Amino acid sequence: MSEQTPTVVGQKQFDEQIRAQVQAIVLDLAPNPDGLRDAETALVQDLGFHSLALMELAFALEDEFDLEPIDEKTARSITTLGAVQTHVLRRIAERDAGA
Repeated sequence: MSEQTPTVVGQKQFDEQIRAQVQAIVLDLAPNPDGLRDAETALVQDLGFHSLALMELAFALEDEFDLEPIDEKTARSITTLGAVQTHVLRRIAERDAGA
């Protein structure tokens, strides 16, 4: 196995680390961080995000993880903490696969 091929355990740890980082950023920017329950926590209804705060969140995630800007259609489909985490993981994988 090459050094660049992550093990299943290593990939799981990486995913968990990214999910934790995303959650920390979301909570740091959330107008109502006390609304957090789990991955199904809604960004707007539970955490109090409004359009400007959602844009700030998108910019923060793009900066933190060196991601390309998100398109509006995709952004509108991301409504929960878990969806944000999954989106960031997917974008990192796509970016790294293209490297």
